[in-house]
Amino acid sequence: MNKKRFLIKYLVKYKWKYILGILALFCVDFVSLYIPQFTGEITDGLKSSSIGKDGLLLGIVQIAITGLIMAIGRFGWRYFIFGAARSIEFELRNDMFTHLETLSMGFYNRNKTGDLMSHFTNDLNAIRMSIGPAVITSFDACIMTIMVLTKMILYVDLRLTLLAVIPMIFIAIGGVYYGRSAERRFSEKQKAFSDLTDQVQESVSGIRVVKAFVQERKELIQFAKANKENKDKNMRVVKLQAVIMPLLDVIIGLSSLITLIYGGYLTINGGITLGRFIAFNQYIYMLVWPMIAAGESITLFSQGFASLKRVENIFQEKPEIYDEEELDEVTKLQGEIEFHNLTFRFTKETPIVLEDINVKVEQGSTLAVLGRTGSGKSSIANLLLRMYNVEPGMLTIDGHDIRKIPLKVLRENIAYVPQDNFLFSDTLKNNIAFGSANKELELVHMAAREACIHDNIMDFPEDYSTLVGERGVTLSGGQKQRSSIARALMKNAPILILDDALSAVDINTEEQILENLKKNRKDKTTIIIAHRISTIQNADNILVLEEGKVAEYGNHEQLLNRQGIYAKMYEKQQLEKQLEAV
Repeated sequence: MNKKRFLIKYLVKYKWKYILGILALFCVDFVSLYIPQFTGEITDGLKSSSIGKDGLLLGIVQIAITGLIMAIGRFGWRYFIFGAARSIEFELRNDMFTHLETLSMGFYNRNKTGDLMSHFTNDLNAIRMSIGPAVITSFDACIMTIMVLTKMILYVDLRLTLLAVIPMIFIAIGGVYYGRSAERRFSEKQKAFSDLTDQVQESVSGIRVVKAFVQERKELIQFAKANKENKDKNMRVVKLQAVIMPLLDVIIGLSSLITLIYGGYLTINGGITLGRFIAFNQYIYMLVWPMIAAGESITLFSQGFASLKRVENIFQEKPEIYDEEELDEVTKLQGEIEFHNLTFRFTKETPIVLEDINVKVEQGSTLAVLGRTGSGKSSIANLLLRMYNVEPGMLTIDGHDIRKIPLKVLRENIAYVPQDNFLFSDTLKNNIAFGSANKELELVHMAAREACIHDNIMDFPEDYSTLVGERGVTLSGGQKQRSSIARALMKNAPILILDDALSAVDINTEEQILENLKKNRKDKTTIIIAHRISTIQNADNILVLEEGKVAEYGNHEQLLNRQGIYAKMYEKQQLEKQLEAV
């Protein structure tokens, strides 16, 4: 997609604002041409004594009216053009966030948070500048230059005008090089800022780990390195501007010098009047802004296009998980799950995570998944939520291929407690009611009681109105887990997935939560992924995974009798429990 076409739908939407803004800008530039002329006429009139008090007053009124028109026009172009640019920035930010929410987990595995944040800040700001202030500067650089030069030729003298603008030709030549170099350097600057943002985000998010391992010095060195890279890239942009802007002043100074020498000569010899010489000098200085605007517009457009490429890359990302063209008519799931020779790997380059899994989970039953770290337990949860795709026919729910079930229906009918127990920086009430349509406080209390967190919450000074820190940092591990469980239970979905959701709670609390689940989730399917056998021993069936394959399958008693992996894990954990009790 061409980067200019990428913006076209937004520019077309606000075309009338741009048209009105440009008309207002044209009006300002046009009437401003008459101020030097009025000044010149007053000067000539006073010198020749051909103008009286009335004529002088009329000239002053003309200048005052011109200034008033310019003031109104400047308000107009700011209101329309800057307003349109802000509106486009607003819509772009909304559209980008909406698009990000459609992208699959693979995208977030490949991209850092800091880089994405810089798209929402620096890049969108650069785009706004390129479709707002850059429109003004480019218009002035072109149209105002033409109008001023025309006025200089018609009102003053052609020869003087041609000599005065010769140095300014170098501005156009240098602008080509400057634009290319500015775009390249700005892209490097934006990338450096992204890396710096990501470094800060990771360091702050992991501050407890940093402090626990006494790695403050190491983090400071890494931050200093990223900060220096950011500074160096910014300095490359600044150095380019520092070279170009003084050169621009030199060129403008040469034009002024030529005006003084040759214009003074023409005035002395009667080629032009004193008033017109004064007017010409004012026109020369009126050309200063268009010349500066030429460099400014090149800078803004270069930076805007560099940022537009980065933002466009986000919009060009396609979700890997999406609704198929032909979907089954499903509005509600019952909870019967079946794996048919399920084999899965994240990418073609990565090894197989799950291989040849054949398991059926009856509606209303509880399946426990047990296995060592890296055996593929959490992958089953991700596949049921369709965070990743499996081959058609490998995974069905209620007899429907999971790829034929609308994503909205699928995820609305599954409640999920992830391993990381993510909580938002919000109140406990809003965190627990996050996925539920009905957010009544009574229902929140009920879910919290079932998750054995209600009493803890009531001990807080603001109970359910207590604000938790970022990612729930102000809560203990067990409190975060139980809050996440309450959030899932409040959803009251036909399928509940607990991914190692009880690892941070004590045995007594775990037993109480499991008892509540057994009582309140009758006729609903539950999948419990865990390391502790005490968590899953009462499940209807237990799936033991070993290197992504089914090692054992059955209930607690059956697996103990087999004297296999499960039995050994059970004996080991029982021994550990006895040692802890000593």
